[in-house]
Amino acid sequence: MPNVNLKNQLHLHLIVFIWGFTAILGQLITLQALPLVFTRIAIGISVILFYLLIKKKNLAIAPKDIFRFFIFGFVIALHWLTFFYAIKISNISITLACISTGAFFTSILEPIFYKRKFILYEVLLGCLVVVGLLLIFQFETQYKMGILVALTSAFLSASFSIINGKLANSHDSVVISFYELVGGLFILACFLFFQGGFTVANFNFQPNDYIWLGILGSICTAYPFIATIDIMKYLSPYTIMLTINLEPIYGILLAVFLFKDQEKMTPAFYFGALIILLTVLLNAYFKNRKKASV
Repeated sequence: MPNVNLKNQLHLHLIVFIWGFTAILGQLITLQALPLVFTRIAIGISVILFYLLIKKKNLAIAPKDIFRFFIFGFVIALHWLTFFYAIKISNISITLACISTGAFFTSILEPIFYKRKFILYEVLLGCLVVVGLLLIFQFETQYKMGILVALTSAFLSASFSIINGKLANSHDSVVISFYELVGGLFILACFLFFQGGFTVANFNFQPNDYIWLGILGSICTAYPFIATIDIMKYLSPYTIMLTINLEPIYGILLAVFLFKDQEKMTPAFYFGALIILLTVLLNAYFKNRKKASV
């Protein structure tokens, strides 16, 4: 079992690095958030469906399960929508720093979903996250709306992680991914339809958009989406969310390297972000001590 856990943890780190690159793609793609996410999911569904056909997997499941997966797909679609919208109205660094609060939200939601007691150090680490956020809020006032949208995205991400943690053993992970993405595509299609968003202006692809969207929909969506659900069979939602907190490190470093001045922030931002990311290391330390004492 230790070798299985190590393998899945390393796999998860690879996925988190890919997700860090997702933020870069969100900046490079010229589409607005809604058509961007709609196109991303459509490509992801196509790749997964192709995979299902090759593997000859059976998509037949109970209608009540399909409905549940559709509902959960709404959550991930809204998470992606708020994530990319936050990037568009602020920048990559702000968005990724706020996404790190997913572990804080998970520490509150997981005991409720799994009916276990709250763990004191998780709550204390959550308070550290709040301190880091207050620093960012205080000195990056021009990005307040982006921060609020990114925090909403983090909450949705934590909710989705916990939901899929409970579903991971009920059905094949690829089948779950397919129906969840179809559900996400459906809700976004409804948004676009009622907003009159299916227009050439909204889907005005620039030449490079085709390349970036292809990478986003396949490598950054279909592959990690399937793999993460499978990993959830072996790792707890809180561990997964803590590892996902490393996404800002990869993403911010890539953003500063690629976009330079556009991503430069105040010293207070980096101090606040450092406090948030410090919770990852502290949690790992506490969890290792707990396991060692068992």
